[in-house]
Amino acid sequence: MVEITKVDPSEIEPLSFKIIEEEAGDHGLKAEEWAVVRRLIHTTADFDFIKQTRFHPQAVAAGITAIRNGAAIVTDTRMAQAGITRKHLAPFGSEVHCFIDDSEVVTAARTENITRAAAAVSRARNLLHGGIAVIGNSPTALIELLRFYGQGKLQPALVVGMPVGFVNAVEAKKVLMASGLVHISVAGRKGGSAVAAATVNAIADLAAKQRKAHSA
Repeated sequence: MVEITKVDPSEIEPLSFKIIEEEAGDHGLKAEEWAVVRRLIHTTADFDFIKQTRFHPQAVAAGITAIRNGAAIVTDTRMAQAGITRKHLAPFGSEVHCFIDDSEVVTAARTENITRAAAAVSRARNLLHGGIAVIGNSPTALIELLRFYGQGKLQPALVVGMPVGFVNAVEAKKVLMASGLVHISVAGRKGGSAVAAATVNAIADLAAKQRKAHSA
């Protein structure tokens, strides 16, 4: 018979992190990068993220700075938007936006025969310039963002580019990683809205801890 140990709700997350630390062993990641990857493992129970997560050298620092400056965060799905915890963002004034069901986006997608996720990138261009792009579902959104960047029309502070799937997900992430954009991505097919949201949550947590340390 399986025995289930009763755990106080407040102890679940710390205990989960303790188990992750023990099972991960010597991962070789920098402390702030590990804070992100550990959160991805906590979200998915998948230790493959240790080897598959890719960081631009300035990614975590850029994300922290953007949040501390109150930068806008734009997601490609309502699921990612809902998954980003607001408590660490509120003190900085960062807001989370998603335009996937915006009426202008729906019309543009239908007229131009493109996905709503791609059309939403154009709709959010002003917010994305200097903001944080969070793409966990749609390769077409990432491809459109890269197109605008290539044209010199868009320069996000950070791209969390983690579209999941089988059609152009791997390829879009490879282009992102080679683009020069400051990014956090995942090699291969894995990713998803929950993973992308968890990445932002980890960075927001680091920003909150940094703020607390500076005010102490």
